Amino acid sequence: MKTVIKTTNLSKVYKDSVVPVHALKNVNLEFSQGEFTAIVGPSGSGKTTFLNIIGGLDKPTDGHVIIDGVDIATMKESQLFDFRLRHIGFVFQAYNLIPVLTALENVSFIMLLQKQSKQEMEKRARAMLEQVGLGDKINERPGRLSGGQQQRVAVARALASKPDFVLADEPTANLDTESAFNLLDIMARLNKEENITLIFSTHDQRVIERARRVITLVDGAVDKDEYFERA
Repeated sequence: MKTVIKTTNLSKVYKDSVVPVHALKNVNLEFSQGEFTAIVGPSGSGKTTFLNIIGGLDKPTDGHVIIDGVDIATMKESQLFDFRLRHIGFVFQAYNLIPVLTALENVSFIMLLQKQSKQEMEKRARAMLEQVGLGDKINERPGRLSGGQQQRVAVARALASKPDFVLADEPTANLDTESAFNLLDIMARLNKEENITLIFSTHDQRVIERARRVITLVDGAVDKDEYFERA
């Protein structure tokens, strides 16, 4: 399988406090096309820091992040913005939808930044909203959608730009049980049917039980890296 992401000796030290905090310590990992991976561990173990760095939202103190043959750790911010736009999809705990835009417009927004044609944007956005079961909500703004529906719009937005992989930071944390299971069903289906690479950071056992790979971080270092057969 094609390697989508490779990290080498990845370390992150926060020096804002009196005592430096070693959030990541020499993390060496590879992720292949089509993986469904959960990054787990106690609070403060480095899960979100790891996702932020491989997503180009933060810089490592040391080490390398190779995506599509490019070390994004050496990129300037302007280069990173364009790289994220074309290669990485994000799903956040807080949804991060634009409240004045409809579901269709929120999903189209990334493609607008990519300078795709209006016709292609609308076609792709409608198709993705259909994929996540919101074909009848395309003209609704976020305020008129439930939390679970808003998170599904966020998933559609993350996938609309056809990224190399999707990073999801605690995406089920604000959802009730039914909404969480619906979201996971959708993402697991898209992972299998479209070979989309998914990397979650999570405390949620419901996510962990779906993932085919579970990486446990403890104090910023990889403690376990396990593979599972899932139906």
